[in-house]
Amino acid sequence: MNTARIMIPLHEYEQFDLVDVHLCVRFKQTMITGISYEKAEGIDFLSKQIALLRDVIEQQFAKKIIAQVDSYFHQANFQFTIACNIYQGTVFQQRVWQALRKIPSGVVKTYGELAKELNTSARAIGNACRNNHFPFVIPCHRIVSASGVGGYAGDTLALQKGKINFMKIKQSLLAHEACFKNKAE
Repeated sequence: MNTARIMIPLHEYEQFDLVDVHLCVRFKQTMITGISYEKAEGIDFLSKQIALLRDVIEQQFAKKIIAQVDSYFHQANFQFTIACNIYQGTVFQQRVWQALRKIPSGVVKTYGELAKELNTSARAIGNACRNNHFPFVIPCHRIVSASGVGGYAGDTLALQKGKINFMKIKQSLLAHEACFKNKAE
């Protein structure tokens, strides 16, 4: 079975002023296989995207994904229950990602704090966060550096015009959760 996908426009949520950035959610049956941020224009309405899915189970799962993303952006402490295929990461990455899921909304930890909890290095935590295939569902944005906001998706600076500004996304997520407003500025 092929991987299905839906593209959710982030500009529909007041937390983001990213006009052409979409959340691309890839899934098989009832398991998310990856989430990424993508630049896109001219994306079909979500209802049309769902109708194009051939499998009824995937259509229902797509609706569940959209409902949970919507719930998160309307209630920051919403807990995701959708299944993510974390087994595509290493055993160490899986351990870090499971620890990330335990960090509640509105709380941040530093790379060093999580490293101490998991008996590893801050750099190893950063690498596991960088390789997280499920941003914000597995909330790597809640990990910050000791001296500022840290990075997000491997980005530590605002990227050049025409590319996705991952730091702006991280800051928007943290501001939405009201836990780390504009510390990097």
